Amino acid sequence: MNTRALLGCGVVAGPVFVASFLLQGAVLAGYDPLRHPVSSLALGPYGWVQSASFIGCGLLVVALAVALTGLWGRLLLGVWGLSLVGAGVFITDPVGGYPPGTPPLSDYTTSGLLHDLFAIPTLVALPIACLVLARRFGRAWTVYSLVTAAVFPALWILAGLGFQQDPSLVEVAGLFQRAAITTAWAWITALAVTLRQSGPRPARTGTFADLRPPSS
Repeated sequence: MNTRALLGCGVVAGPVFVASFLLQGAVLAGYDPLRHPVSSLALGPYGWVQSASFIGCGLLVVALAVALTGLWGRLLLGVWGLSLVGAGVFITDPVGGYPPGTPPLSDYTTSGLLHDLFAIPTLVALPIACLVLARRFGRAWTVYSLVTAAVFPALWILAGLGFQQDPSLVEVAGLFQRAAITTAWAWITALAVTLRQSGPRPARTGTFADLRPPSS
């Protein structure tokens, strides 16, 4: 597969993932997008859709990572993608009263524990990737990457506190998580789009070179 096709995988992954959880959250009975995690969609009557979204979009990010030649950029985006795949394979535990009739916090199952463990690398890998690739396209990109590196984990932590039933955050935990997820996917999409448009360029950061020459 040539480089433009691999970058195209990165272009579509974010919009597909975000559209999937927005549509599902809008139609599932008993599910509150402001309160409940995206992962909880996998517990609904059509939970396979969210699981497939995790796995499919994660593999698309892995394909994007293959298009990068810098060791750290490729590794970090690859970790992000594979973490999503793991989160799709292992289903989360109920939280926040969804599905209806479940308690606000449930005891961990093996699947739920593994799901959360796979989520941890996404919290770490994306901000570091933003820092590693911050200088790739000039000052505006640098600022955007630095802001993303700060905003994404901050929003994610607020969401996590809400899912742990913090009284001041529990009713908007899902909103914070969606803002974090969208922030991360927007950066990944922007990276893929910009690389497709710019074509091969000389590396500015040594081993952080991030685009291989297009295949014929």
